Amino acid sequence: MSIHLYSRISGAGEPLILLHGNGEDSTYFKNQIRYFSKSYQVIAVDTRGHGKSPRGKAPFCIRQFAQDLRDFMDEKGIQKAHILGFSDGGNIALIFAVKYPDRVERLIVNGANLNAKGVKPAVQIPIEIGYRIASLFAKRSREARRNAELLGLMVNDPNIPVSELKKITAKTLVIAGTKDMIREEHTRLICESLPHGELVLIPGDHFIAEKNPQGFNRAVEKFLCEP
Repeated sequence: MSIHLYSRISGAGEPLILLHGNGEDSTYFKNQIRYFSKSYQVIAVDTRGHGKSPRGKAPFCIRQFAQDLRDFMDEKGIQKAHILGFSDGGNIALIFAVKYPDRVERLIVNGANLNAKGVKPAVQIPIEIGYRIASLFAKRSREARRNAELLGLMVNDPNIPVSELKKITAKTLVIAGTKDMIREEHTRLICESLPHGELVLIPGDHFIAEKNPQGFNRAVEKFLCEP
């Protein structure tokens, strides 16, 4: 059952959809909205159950979020868009581009992963412990239930088979921080498995769009302007 996703829209031109990460909302991209709205219609979306978008009754999983994005584009009359996803937003973008390749102009995935093994163990192990604890208390506490759902996205999702990436027809920029929580070899695997993948590593950690916006925005702009 579709829900109405909240979005911040600014600028005019070709649509550029921004998808934030786990537990965040569209304000994560404040530096990108300001920068890219000079040349594009920037549409920063709050994912289901994040920010100002309702949780709804549907499953809380990356594949559902990809379907939500398709419904959102239909609702807004957007046939095709550039899509930029960060972290879980990057995972949504990958699944969306696998399922609906004709809806993607160019694809940018930042700090995405195919499965939990793509995350460095020092980050992933505490997430898995937190998920188990939150799951134990989920029936008794609304906050624990929400934590279990959010952490579950990083434990049980996105589980994208490498072979599926062959279905992505769009030119794709795979971008990550040099000290990202996603293993570098995993990021390289994603890029090498795409028919039209380009890799850029930017100095910084997982949150380069926020902490190194100049380097991040330049790399994305260069990619979008390529013939």
